[in-house]
Amino acid sequence: MQHRVLFDFEITFSNGGDLRGRDFRLDIPGASIDEAALARHVIDDMRLLMVDTVWIDNIRIVEEAHKRVAPLAGAGA
Repeated sequence: MQHRVLFDFEITFSNGGDLRGRDFRLDIPGASIDEAALARHVIDDMRLLMVDTVWIDNIRIVEEAHKRVAPLAGAGA
């Protein structure tokens, strides 16, 4: 079975503004992820720049199929 993480987040940016999500779902490679790794995963997955702070809460891991196809190795973004 594959795993996804559900969580709430708020990201602030060094040039102003913020981004918030509630019950956000993200595919993860295993059955667990710590808060720091999850914050990096969110930033990388969304290709965010100029991130100042990341707040994460209500982390829950669920077993369900990933919703997107994994990119091909070496394929450009």
